[in-house]
Formats: sequence, C-alpha cells, structure tokens
Amino acid sequence: MFIENPLNESALSFPILECIHILGFALSVGTIAIIDFRLLGLGMRHQTPAELLEDTWIWTLVGIVVMIFSGLLLFSSDPDMYALNKAFNFKMVCLVLAIVFNYTIHRKAALRKASAGNAKLVACTSLALWGAVIFGGIFIAFINQGLSFH
Repeated sequence: MFIENPLNESALSFPILECIHILGFALSVGTIAIIDFRLLGLGMRHQTPAELLEDTWIWTLVGIVVMIFSGLLLFSSDPDMYALNKAFNFKMVCLVLAIVFNYTIHRKAALRKASAGNAKLVACTSLALWGAVIFGGIFIAFINQGLSFH
C-alpha cells in the first residue's frame, strides 16, 4: 500500500515549509555571521567574540534544528530527485562541513583569543562554507540529475 506524502497533497504546504526552512537557516547563519564579522574586526566592537557566542548560541542551535527538521520534511517530498541532484549533494556535504566547523574550530576561535590572522581565516572559512550551502540550495531547482540544466 502506497501512502501519499502530505507535502505533495497541498499546493501551499511545500512553499510554507520551505519558508520555515529558510527562516531556520537565516537564524542560524545570521548568528554565526555575527561572530564571523566580529572575528574579522567588523562591528560589535564592544563585545568579544566569546561574549557574542554566549549571547547567540541558543539562537544558532534553534535555527539549525529548525533548518534540519524542515529540510528532512522537504527531502521526503521527493527523495529520489534530491538524492540524485548534484547541487543537493554538494549542499549536504557543505552543510555537514559547516556544522562540524562551527562547533569545533569556529567555536574555539571565538572562545579563545585567536591571533588576528587565525581569527580572520576562521571567519572567512566559516562564511565560505555557509555561502556554499546557500549556493547549493539555490541550484537544486536548476540542476537535474547529473549536471544538466533545466
């Protein structure tokens, strides 16, 4: 017996869930970027990166949880299409790398006073990884199986 996915039953359920996914992403990446910009010496100069991390960690975690759970639901709407989509695979690799990087190297750089050069390298790497996740997500809609374009 085949059970239909509720996301495929309503014209509004997928776009609403996608908006929730994007909001979770914006919350998590936004709070991470605040720390990245501070590590780069841009803005928020009255707080240390460690203080910013302490102030934002729960929002980052909430955003990541919302992003992952909504992403799993979106994936369930057409798992074969996503699994075979090169942009989706790229996004998933970058997402895992970005999350691991955030909770290891990025966190250590923010909590300990990393040298200016190291702090900037960590911040740029973090921003590049999260930017790559965005890039992969955008191109899911434009890349079919393999590398052919719509």
